[in-house]
Amino acid sequence: MSGTGRYAPSPSGDLHVGNLRTGLLAWMFARSTGRSFRMRVEDLDRVRAGAEQRQLDDLAAVGLEWDPPLVRQSERGDAYTAALQALVDAGRTYECFCTRREIAEAASAPHGTPGLYPGTCRTLSTAERDARRTERPAAIRLASEVVEATVTDLLHGAYTGPVDDVVLMRNDGVVAYNLAVVVDDAAIGVDQVVRGDDLLSSAPRQAYLATLLGIAPPTYAHVPLALNADGQRLAKRDGAVTLADLAERGLAVDDVVAWIAESLGMTEARTAGEMLERFDPAALPREPWVVVPPA
Repeated sequence: MSGTGRYAPSPSGDLHVGNLRTGLLAWMFARSTGRSFRMRVEDLDRVRAGAEQRQLDDLAAVGLEWDPPLVRQSERGDAYTAALQALVDAGRTYECFCTRREIAEAASAPHGTPGLYPGTCRTLSTAERDARRTERPAAIRLASEVVEATVTDLLHGAYTGPVDDVVLMRNDGVVAYNLAVVVDDAAIGVDQVVRGDDLLSSAPRQAYLATLLGIAPPTYAHVPLALNADGQRLAKRDGAVTLADLAERGLAVDDVVAWIAESLGMTEARTAGEMLERFDPAALPREPWVVVPPA
C-alpha cells in the first residue's frame, strides 16, 4: 500500500509517555501498512524555546524514525492563505466578530449547543458588519452547508459528529488549526491520521472541510489517551512522565519503551522494532492507559 502517515507534535513543552505512545502508534499504523511516515511540527503558537529539538530527540530515542523533510507549520503561511482565499472566493466564509465570552453565552443559551458556534455573525447585514469592524478585527469562519458528517475510524467504526461554522483564521491573522491540519496533510499526501481520541469529534469538521477544498479525507484511527490516576489527561505535572524525568529515576529508554509496549499488550517488546513486529490494530486496548509513574 502506498500513502503516508504522520505525527504532529506541538512544541509547547517536553513530550510525556502518553505522547510518545501515540507517536509510536502512528508510526506502527503507517509502517505496518507500507506507508511512508512524516513528522510535522505544529508551531503556529504556544512554542517554548528548545522544545522542538527535545521532542524530536525523544521521539528518535524511542525508535521512531520518519521520512524527510521535516515540516513546520510556521513555514507554510502561503499555502494557508491560498486555501483560505479559495474558500472566500467560493462564497463559503463570513466574518465573525464574536468574543469568546459572547460565543460561550450563546452556546449555553436554551437553544444553543455547548461547544458549537451558533452562527451569530452569519446573517449580519452589510451595515452591521461595517459597524462591527470599527470595534474589533474579524475572524473568518466557514459557512458550513451541513450540520454533521460521518468519517470512518479504524478503531471506532463509522463516527458521525457535528459540523459547525469553524474558525478558519483567527482575528489576529493566524490560521486556525482545523484549516492548517487539512492543508498540511494534503500537501504531503497523508491518507492515514492516527492521533488521540480526544480529537475524534474534530474529524467530521476536518473531513468536510477537506471535501470543500477538493481533498479526499484520510482514514482515521483515534487511539485511547494516557490519563493520570485521577482520570485526567496526563501532563508533565503528574510526576516522572518524560524521558528526562524517568532517566533521573533510573529508567533507561528501553525500559520506557517496554513500559509503553506493555500498555499496548506487547509484553515482551523492548524496542520500537519489536513492537512493530507484534503490531495488530485489532488487539489494541480500547480503554485509556492510566499511567502510574515509578516511585
